[in-house]
Amino acid sequence: MFKNLEMLPNFSNRLQSMMDLILTNILLIGQIPAPTFSEEKRVAFFMERLIELQIDECTTDGYRNPIGIVRGKSRDKPPIFVVAHMDTPFSKDIDHNFTVKQDTISGTGLMDNSLGAGVLLSLPEIFRLLEISFDSDIVLAGVIQSIGKGNLRGIRHLLKTWSAPIRGAICIESGELGRLNYYTDGMIRCEINCTCKPVASPNSKFSPNAIVVINEVINQIQKLRLPLKPRCKVIFGTIEGGVKHGDMALEARLGLEIRSDYDELAKDVYTDIQDIVSGIEHEYDIKLILKTISHVRAARLKYNHPLVKSAVAIMETLGIKPFKEPSTSELSIFLSRKIPALTLGVTYGKKYHQTISSMQIDPMFKGIAQIVGAIMAIDSGICDESPMD
Repeated sequence: MFKNLEMLPNFSNRLQSMMDLILTNILLIGQIPAPTFSEEKRVAFFMERLIELQIDECTTDGYRNPIGIVRGKSRDKPPIFVVAHMDTPFSKDIDHNFTVKQDTISGTGLMDNSLGAGVLLSLPEIFRLLEISFDSDIVLAGVIQSIGKGNLRGIRHLLKTWSAPIRGAICIESGELGRLNYYTDGMIRCEINCTCKPVASPNSKFSPNAIVVINEVINQIQKLRLPLKPRCKVIFGTIEGGVKHGDMALEARLGLEIRSDYDELAKDVYTDIQDIVSGIEHEYDIKLILKTISHVRAARLKYNHPLVKSAVAIMETLGIKPFKEPSTSELSIFLSRKIPALTLGVTYGKKYHQTISSMQIDPMFKGIAQIVGAIMAIDSGICDESPMD
């Protein structure tokens, strides 16, 4: 387990002297809209800023993921990856100006994941302030096309084309401070699109209302018997349809996720939903299409893995209470490739996926100190003798 815990509280205190730089990076990158598949301007700024901060090397891979490298002292040690996704779930048409108060910042996309990207961007200067050097190269990657229909394409491509071994990885998310993700559920993210005919066909006994059809889909999915072990659940995340109050809805869409810690069970539930969709399409004489937009496999570190144990010790040293839950972030791609990795949150926030999301400033310094501590732990060799099973 990582031994140099006593220096971390001092790191947290010293980082407060960098508040202006860190907040500037968060504001500058966060106020550039970066919806999934349209991250180009944010990527360009990220690279320009890394060059201004005099990082050792700055480039992009073949998929346009921006990459900065802080060179380590040893040519024999594999690199350590630190990643944050660049995209946010908000369109360019939405106001991205941030409001800064004494203790908080608020604005569109801040907690998913502009804060994380801003902290990633600040790491080269943070390492200098704390006078930290590493044996391994530290690869700072702002990955694109991550959330929603992006299906983690950025990190998938980066790791697929990175031919050398990777020592370990830390994934940065804006929040919540204390999150300790070291395992991922299997996940299948789906959309069900319903299109009805303007006039019911002569053979149909139902009115062509797409909202009613989607409601029936939900009702039948809820009747599925899902086991408690292995865990499995279906999450209804989005629903939309119709044009105006007095007209029948001819189109509607349902977004859902199937999650399980057992991949085969998630696939079985997906097949059951396919059957439900096919049956309702025939019964209602409408067009009902189920499509997969994203998927990840279940993978994990064991709780007694040195990286997990070190992360718990780091958090407790900083007075952070860890909480464990599954993640479907970039973490899943690292773990599926047998690369030890964690996802950590930077600070406390509210209204994560709204245009008025907000973050607390002061806890951020502990959040950054834990990230630095986790990188140092990997560099000390805790993952070298404990590969994933």
